[in-house]
Amino acid sequence: MIDDSTDPILSTIRRIGLFNSRTDRVKVILHPEFLSSTSPLLPMDYEEFVRGCHLGVFPSYYEPWGYTPAECTVMGIPSVTTNLSGFGCFMQEHVADPTAYGIYIVDRRFRSPDDSCNQLTKFLYGFCKQSRRQRIIQRNRTERLSDLLDWRYLGRYYQHARHLTLSRAFPDKFHVESTSPPTTEGFKYPRPSSVPPSPTGSQVSSPQSSDVEDEDEDERYNEEEEAERDRLNIKSPFSLGHVPHGKKKLHGEYKN
Repeated sequence: MIDDSTDPILSTIRRIGLFNSRTDRVKVILHPEFLSSTSPLLPMDYEEFVRGCHLGVFPSYYEPWGYTPAECTVMGIPSVTTNLSGFGCFMQEHVADPTAYGIYIVDRRFRSPDDSCNQLTKFLYGFCKQSRRQRIIQRNRTERLSDLLDWRYLGRYYQHARHLTLSRAFPDKFHVESTSPPTTEGFKYPRPSSVPPSPTGSQVSSPQSSDVEDEDEDERYNEEEEAERDRLNIKSPFSLGHVPHGKKKLHGEYKN
């Protein structure tokens, strides 16, 4: 690393003594570079690396959107985000119980920094206490959320914003119909009806014993039925209003 003595991440690691000794319960690997299969240090593609992780942690103080947790979601990897990121706010709006779907949203808007840190700690510890089956269930649910991130849905917000910008910048050439932005009525994943992927109902007291499986879970969880319910919830999420027969119109279409 260039100027590693002044690097803020390395300085913090040194300050708190995380030197990856045998007794350290937390090991740190810092890779301050884009991942590539041709890298001599860590020859892996980004997608391979993400799919090999258990959890992505991105407690950003501000992100206009936040692509890293979205990328985790598409690949079926649970992630930690915040309510000061566009992604976190989007998931809060469209998923009734984000945690059950592997989206842990840290409150950095209404809580103090210490409270936010404590909340993040609880999320991480609770995740570590999950059984293997609970993690599998959660990853399946997480990957199903990728439908929410399809550009067929998100693109309409972009189109509306672009048309609105053109109409304000060039009002004599572009006109946007006086309608509200694309709505998403009914576009919300409900709380899963099956057993939640959390250790709250388990007698397990430590992460080391988390591979114990509960027979009741097998009876209450049906992957195919739950997946079908989730697909129905996003089948027709957008309320686009009436479009005359034979005319295709995008929401917020401008007139030239």
